[in-house]
Amino acid sequence: MEITLHSNSWVKGRMIHTARARGMGWGLIGGLVGMLVVDLILMGALSTAGLSPMVCFSTVGNTAARFFLILGMDITGGVPAGVATHYLVGPVLGAIFGAGVAQIHALRASNLKKGVLLAVLYGEIVSQPLFAMMPILLKMTAYETLFWFIGSVAMHFIWGIVLGVVVGHGLRLATTANHK
Repeated sequence: MEITLHSNSWVKGRMIHTARARGMGWGLIGGLVGMLVVDLILMGALSTAGLSPMVCFSTVGNTAARFFLILGMDITGGVPAGVATHYLVGPVLGAIFGAGVAQIHALRASNLKKGVLLAVLYGEIVSQPLFAMMPILLKMTAYETLFWFIGSVAMHFIWGIVLGVVVGHGLRLATTANHK
């Protein structure tokens, strides 16, 4: 038996709210898991290269400290600030992606490939201000900037893949459950 609701704005609003909340939840999880995967790969790669596995967190933390100093807030940089920034920004950006995918019909991923492609594209685009900010605020050399940029593009690519898989799978599970 199929029930059709015509022009019931309360039901329509409730469905949009539920889809957005579900998308935000899956995006939050995808952003967090993506950060964990990226950090494990990055720490392993840095250790293998003979560098400190915490250098990325330190760089992110020092950039955050410099940014807040420009705004007149004095915070301590380094590894703790970098970890906090990483694990705040990644899940929040994931939640924004999940909400967008869940609410905007044109962004709904009909298959895993489309979902991953959208998430990778999103991850690379929203990361551009961060890519530009670090070399400027930390006064990196050209070599350091190139190394940072290549590494960041690669890591955000991986983050986007994980985000796309988690959000796509989660939203498909929810849709399947609703149709049963």
